[in-house]
Amino acid sequence: MKAEEVKHLAQWRWEEIIRALAPHLTPALERKGRHVPCPVHGGRDGYRVFKDVEETGGSVCNTCGVFPDGFATLMWANGWNFSTALRAVAEYLHAGSVKPVTRIAQQERADRKDDEKLRFSLNRVWRESISISDRDAEPARLYLARRGISILPPESLRFHPSLAYYDGDKKIGEYPAIIAMVSGAQGNPVTIHRTYLTQDGKKAPVDSPKKLMSYPKDRKIIGGAIRLVDPGPVLAIAEGLETALAVMEGTGLPVWSAVNALLLENFVPPAGVNRVIVFADKDRPTEQHPKGHGQEAAKRLVQRLWKAGVKASAIVPAGEIPPGHKSLDWLDILNRDGRDGFPAVQSIDAHLMRRIA
Repeated sequence: MKAEEVKHLAQWRWEEIIRALAPHLTPALERKGRHVPCPVHGGRDGYRVFKDVEETGGSVCNTCGVFPDGFATLMWANGWNFSTALRAVAEYLHAGSVKPVTRIAQQERADRKDDEKLRFSLNRVWRESISISDRDAEPARLYLARRGISILPPESLRFHPSLAYYDGDKKIGEYPAIIAMVSGAQGNPVTIHRTYLTQDGKKAPVDSPKKLMSYPKDRKIIGGAIRLVDPGPVLAIAEGLETALAVMEGTGLPVWSAVNALLLENFVPPAGVNRVIVFADKDRPTEQHPKGHGQEAAKRLVQRLWKAGVKASAIVPAGEIPPGHKSLDWLDILNRDGRDGFPAVQSIDAHLMRRIA
């Protein structure tokens, strides 16, 4: 069979195909859209299959990269090239039977029901939140102060006094939390970023104190960001939420948070922005990212923006990564050097002009 024919027949059957050809991905398939240990590099919760895995076969690892379809997932999981993956899928399909249309309809109905539950949960969490300047949001203000952030947090950040924390389907407890809306590339709400805390303003004693909520299948997070403030003609972007707040304090620029390196690389600025300044994390090299994940993501974003007609420049923190640390970010710079550690807008302009020349 030709590649396009195999791809067509595999659609809506990718879950069973992956279970058969890469059974070590079964734990991820049992928890669609939720993070599990990566079957390739390990770790605790870096890998997940997309919620539409049945249709696309796609998945993502925070360290290994994005695998947009079932062929890419199988190539990565099994160390195959495309020809091997294509042949294996074709042989599996030839041995099996075509998935009935009724089963597709049943899956679509189940997906719609799941999406309704997710929308309800997202709306409930946001509705229960209060302003971070509210007197009852003291744990959030204490946490930000402990992290070295002294500016008044923007109103886009909210506080939830008692938010449930789950490990998979098991409820571990309830904790105060800073929450922030993650918007898609077009500005539509997609999901909520949570930072779980203790009452005295420390990180909550849980495995993953910073998490994204699950979101409906019709919402796309790629291209999006946490829109902390209104953008101007110049917009800065950083990875983490606290790093973005540090850049805002250090430069006075409008700054958004991309949440992680994957979303940073794929960030799409809104209409009206003609200059983007990327305040990149300096990450240690790894086998998967020999120049550092943060640096590589920033470089790819800058290159893509220039091709799209948007002036862009990336700035990496000066200095060495401290011993025992995986990275050096702009919050580290704020705590180490204060505002003096940040480039002046004039020097950023000069850097952009050199790029234009």
